[in-house]
Amino acid sequence: MADVKRVERPLSPHLQIYRPQLTSFTSILTRITGNALIVSAMLVVWWLLAAATSEAYFDIANAVLTSWFGDIVFTLSALGVWYHYLAGLRHLYYDAGKGLDIPTAEKLGWACLIGSVVLTVLTIVIV
Repeated sequence: MADVKRVERPLSPHLQIYRPQLTSFTSILTRITGNALIVSAMLVVWWLLAAATSEAYFDIANAVLTSWFGDIVFTLSALGVWYHYLAGLRHLYYDAGKGLDIPTAEKLGWACLIGSVVLTVLTIVIV
């Protein structure tokens, strides 16, 4: 076989050089909240299945979901729902070809982050 000559090419800048931007952070957060909402939905399904199974099993599931752990999970789930909803609206706006310049994209990213916290607090206060 012929001797293969390796060409020394520069490596692409990766995490050592790349500075994360708000738009990349919000994109990653959208994926994380979507997956976290699947987990919280599975907890609700577990609770409903326990209610359909037996009273003793329901007492266990109900104790877990109404404990401090359940309160934290469902509070974070409310935050995730609001963030995922606002990020979805932002992507619909992007799909219309609007808001794609960097300053507008960053303002929309901050609006998603701040808006989800405000809406979560309002949800907790009202409910």
